[in-house]
Amino acid sequence: MCVTYVGVDAHGERVAYRDRKRGWWSLSVVYPLLPFAGMAAHALSGTEIALGLPLLISYGLMPLLDFFIGEDENNPPECVVPQLDEDRYYRWLTWITVPLHFVALIGCAWWVGTHSLSWWALLMFAYVAGTDSGLGINTGHELGHKHTAVEQWLARLVLAVPAYGHFTVEHGRGHHRWVSTPQDHASSRMGESIYRFALRELPGGIARAWRLETQRLHQQGRSVWGVHNTMLQSYAVSAVLQVGLVAVFGWVMLPFLAVHNVVAWWQLTSANYVEHYGLLRQKSADGRYEAPQPHHSWNTNHLVTNLALFHLQRHSDHHANPSRRYQSLRHFENVPQLPSGYFAMFPLSYVPRLWFAVMDPRLLALEHIQGDLDRVNVDPRQREEIYRHYGQTGKLRAG
Repeated sequence: MCVTYVGVDAHGERVAYRDRKRGWWSLSVVYPLLPFAGMAAHALSGTEIALGLPLLISYGLMPLLDFFIGEDENNPPECVVPQLDEDRYYRWLTWITVPLHFVALIGCAWWVGTHSLSWWALLMFAYVAGTDSGLGINTGHELGHKHTAVEQWLARLVLAVPAYGHFTVEHGRGHHRWVSTPQDHASSRMGESIYRFALRELPGGIARAWRLETQRLHQQGRSVWGVHNTMLQSYAVSAVLQVGLVAVFGWVMLPFLAVHNVVAWWQLTSANYVEHYGLLRQKSADGRYEAPQPHHSWNTNHLVTNLALFHLQRHSDHHANPSRRYQSLRHFENVPQLPSGYFAMFPLSYVPRLWFAVMDPRLLALEHIQGDLDRVNVDPRQREEIYRHYGQTGKLRAG
């Protein structure tokens, strides 16, 4: 597993680099199999509550590991990044993960279909399965930003598991263009709760994806309802998969899959909410928004969660360089930093009063904002109250 990459830096000096996380990236591969831990605990203990073990691991153990193990600010030298990107080992990890998401969902469905679970245990395990398939959107996110035909197809396949086939279109051609602007429904605003945000983000993503894909196909002279519609390709796999599960395991799959799908979508909403909260790109004299910069995304270097999410949390570099592969994403100084990894930030966001108490002061204290609300993406419905609280001038009140 020890591979050394050698390059020459801008000063002509020879540089040798070894990725210390190389073997640990396999955590992103095995993490989708976490529901099987719940099944094993249920089988061994005979108690239905044991099916919730994956939730305890994700939202209890993972934040603790992030806290005690801490952050990793290591960056690969730029002169070896081309070699690092061409190392197919990293690519194979994302490819292998795709079928494992199918295995996880089918395994969960089999457990539900072959065990007489109480209604609350069924719903709890559907929630477990949904959080797991939300990781499939993360895998699709990494693959969907790559320009090879294989990875584009793999992205559509893995997005079929949570029935979120429009994501690659919406994310790549919509969100990345309008990120951290009031026009982007996938960028949360200061003072906006995650629940209000979801009412914009979920329907807005579907509508924008259809609009963008329709434009693309019309430019090619093709029908929106044909086989060249990339969203319909993914949705077709979703239909085969989920209808097949109903046919095999019976009507109990209907509530199970309904909860599973909604929870998986909610996982993406949670990620979108924490990744750009309150951040705003400025307009130039010609009225155009500045290009996305690292300080337009919240970043976190917490090691364990990053290893489980293909470096998704190094979001600042990702938005500045969308096609950069996960193993090469960089830490930047002086960019917005979340206080913990996503597995701690998601539950925090579900309690808006606590979220605002933690994140609003952190947002206003950023170096490029320094209390100036005119440099913040503020929720229009909360603007008057926020300005009254922090000062009509847009500056944070002293004391």
